[in-house]
Amino acid sequence: MESHHKAGQRKKRSKANMNTNYRRVPTRFAPEIRFEVRPAPAAPLRALQETIFEPLKERLLVARLEEAVDSQLEAPLRAAASDAAALAWVTSYPLLVYPVLFEEKAQAALLCAERQEEVRQRSRELLAV
Repeated sequence: MESHHKAGQRKKRSKANMNTNYRRVPTRFAPEIRFEVRPAPAAPLRALQETIFEPLKERLLVARLEEAVDSQLEAPLRAAASDAAALAWVTSYPLLVYPVLFEEKAQAALLCAERQEEVRQRSRELLAV
């Protein structure tokens, strides 16, 4: 019982020593700045952009699909178009950003499909042995 009491006292002394090791750091805060936020009405502009965006998306996708030699690339390219569209709409300039995003996503999708085909070929070769 007595050892339990001594352990409690040691703990208190240790805590007191820890508190004395700290230095106070003076803090200063800048004056508070207030400003008013007025969001721009986005609905009319978004509707106009959507009427332009969808044909742009379709035109770029069709052009890419025509370049593709393999019909199995259609699904990855459509997914790339959707991913790029979702990312483009998050930006302030979706019509400007989308073509570049789509190109990057399409390249990545084609590269991934190419790697998958290489793995399939190697797997067939290994299974044939």
